[in-house]
Amino acid sequence: MKTADKIRLARAAYRLIRFGRRLVGKNDLASVVRGQARYDLELSEGIDFAIYIGAFERATQRALGKLVKPSSTVLDIGANVGAHTLLLAKLVGEEGRVLAFEPTDFAYTKLCRNLELNPELAERVRAFQCFLTVENSIAVPSTIYSSWPLVTRSETHAKHLGLEMPTSSASSRSLDNVLREAGVKNVDLVKLDVDGYECDVLRGASTLLTKMRPIFVMELAPYVLQERGASLEELVSIFTGSGYQFFDERTGQALPSTSAELRRLVGDGESRNVIART
Repeated sequence: MKTADKIRLARAAYRLIRFGRRLVGKNDLASVVRGQARYDLELSEGIDFAIYIGAFERATQRALGKLVKPSSTVLDIGANVGAHTLLLAKLVGEEGRVLAFEPTDFAYTKLCRNLELNPELAERVRAFQCFLTVENSIAVPSTIYSSWPLVTRSETHAKHLGLEMPTSSASSRSLDNVLREAGVKNVDLVKLDVDGYECDVLRGASTLLTKMRPIFVMELAPYVLQERGASLEELVSIFTGSGYQFFDERTGQALPSTSAELRRLVGDGESRNVIART
């Protein structure tokens, strides 16, 4: 299903729930516990609303639950409000470690708030407000998509209905540099969802790919890669050149290893969640 179609369905459900909440004197702000973690949510936001109704990327959460082991070191790249960050913190346990990356002021503020609400899990997490790219000190895009509003906005993306948000407090870093400075010697898993900037992240992560060789749980969306000046061909070549193979996130079935074959599986405006592993 196209992202835009998912957002349209969420908008219809949001209108119904908003109506019901208003009947009992409640607004769009909600503090809830989901998956043994507490969140402060703004229900007019697509990601927040999905967390509220218990529908946020359930297949990805199931995949992470199977792949992440206690004491692991994992990365959440494109953490947004922290839904997967908090799950990962729970999965790695007291001896594990989570590094979470989010560049936009809007989502990073919400991420930090949700970590603050879960102090035991937050002890396992280090959050970075940075834009991961090929090397340090490259100019950070002034805005990046990190909001999916459930009220109609004229300036949203034509295909995925996202809204760009400012990155005024973000720095640019290479992932290899961040890991080296943080003293990280090994990474077991990476959740990667950066809406077209995947190649930028990976070009700055050669040590991660060739020496640490973690599992990746990620989204393939050719149309957003193209919008960022990259391509599915480039992304696939980075992984296959490092000895990785792709698998379907839901079924675990092996997927084609060429960009042409993968492209036939993902329509324009669509994405497919995959696992990449050696």
